[in-house]
Amino acid sequence: MERYRAILFLLFAFSSATAQVNRYFVYFKDKQGTPYSVSEPSQFLSERSIARRQNQVISITEEDLPVNPAYVAQVKATGANTFFTSRWWNGVLIETDASNIANIQSLPIVKSISYVAPGKKLSSGRQSSIKQKKNTEASQPVNMVQLQQIGLDVMHDSGYRGEGVLIAIFDSGFQGVNVTAPFAALFTDGRIKQTFNFVNNTSGVYQNDDHGTEVFSVMAAYTEGSYTGGVHKADYCLYLTEDVSSEYRIEEFNWTFAAERADSAGVDVINSSLGYYDFDDASMNYEKSQLDGMTAIVTRAARKAFEKGIVVVCSAGNEGGNSWKTVTPPADADAVFGVGSITSSEALSSFSSQGPTADARIKPDVVAMGSATSVVKINGSLGTASGTSLASPLIASLAAGVRQAFPDLNVAQIYESIIRSADQASKPDNLKGYGLPHFTAAKNYIERTQTEEKVSLYPNPVSGNSLYIKLKSVEATSLQIRIYDSQGKRVEEINYPISWMNNPFEYDISKLYVGLYFMQVQMGELISTIKFVRL
Repeated sequence: MERYRAILFLLFAFSSATAQVNRYFVYFKDKQGTPYSVSEPSQFLSERSIARRQNQVISITEEDLPVNPAYVAQVKATGANTFFTSRWWNGVLIETDASNIANIQSLPIVKSISYVAPGKKLSSGRQSSIKQKKNTEASQPVNMVQLQQIGLDVMHDSGYRGEGVLIAIFDSGFQGVNVTAPFAALFTDGRIKQTFNFVNNTSGVYQNDDHGTEVFSVMAAYTEGSYTGGVHKADYCLYLTEDVSSEYRIEEFNWTFAAERADSAGVDVINSSLGYYDFDDASMNYEKSQLDGMTAIVTRAARKAFEKGIVVVCSAGNEGGNSWKTVTPPADADAVFGVGSITSSEALSSFSSQGPTADARIKPDVVAMGSATSVVKINGSLGTASGTSLASPLIASLAAGVRQAFPDLNVAQIYESIIRSADQASKPDNLKGYGLPHFTAAKNYIERTQTEEKVSLYPNPVSGNSLYIKLKSVEATSLQIRIYDSQGKRVEEINYPISWMNNPFEYDISKLYVGLYFMQVQMGELISTIKFVRL
């Protein structure tokens, strides 16, 4: 009786689309009888993916097993066209006539079916590409401000430009990337490792739209003396997941398919300058109360990717100036970088989405320059664009650089090092989150574990005029420093601003005579006294 009622309900739900081919996601009840095994992960995960899990002590579980192909075959036998499967959601995307849904639901292997988009789309193999080809050079790098704000210039000078890091970009199309000069090195070096178009079911991604081109350029484009991408030496996977012609839940599933493919490929970082809450079918819309990090399909997928050891970076959304105002999924996911936007003067961009989440977590997580960000346009020329979409790849570049510089860190440690060292970490808010991060600050935060002392001084004894003070933890915005001579007389006292950017910091002792001294450092409730000798 219950199965009969379920079938009647589905017939009613899809009656308006009867005799029309639509797209649906079919969820299976289990993975019983699967030919795959967690003991043989090389059947479904790359060597690089397995190594990423091993390095971060992440177990391979049944969730990682591919969908049982026999189950997919049973769905296909009903007359449905089957396409992408999802290991994490244990199901398959299909195109079929609405009248066939009851037949599929009646299969004993099927748990449920979700309507995700109207019409037939996945059979299309048409491709188009940009025919313009132009290279415009500037007299000097035009994107230096956006790099300097978060220390990507320092990162480059330290030798970290993304070498050996694999990054996946999810977007709406990458027109011009394959034919314009600023991206040429990616192809000559063989650093485009994988491409796929989940909207049209083809390998062609250099089509449909140029939003991804501009986003990608912030990370990967390079023209000597004119433009330097944040991690222009990294390897990349380009996935087209966003359908610019419409807005339906299908795109959240495309995002999931891409994330699973990125996981299998061994990707280290995902950048997604996409967000979802308002759809062409209002019944699919999300409410603000659902921004809890556990509800939206794309949010859950982003969190899954994080759990598999991938750093996930996404745009916070451009809703700050409208009634929605809040961040958009997947930016509400916990431990996923939801990136807000600032201007070149570090003011909050008016359009940048705000927090908190429905469960009162701080969002966005961090900010970067998303107003008048320098980008490479579709024809290879230089220009600007605005939106949190352009701030996100800057933070993804930073995360990739941290991954390269500290390959032994796990994904949670990378996330923590960036947010906890940002300039608002001591007082985060729901406009800029933890604030503006910086490579130097993150590096200092990570390296704090090299000493067990809460405060250390070096060199000690000191023969020059500079004494360096290093804190194991920065828990306030200023220090009170008092210096006493060997007789206990206070000879100096100052308040010194402190952050992860200047930790360790240089203290000038040129006014001190040769002798024994005691330095008392006070930061909040921490008080530490250390002896040092001036030679």
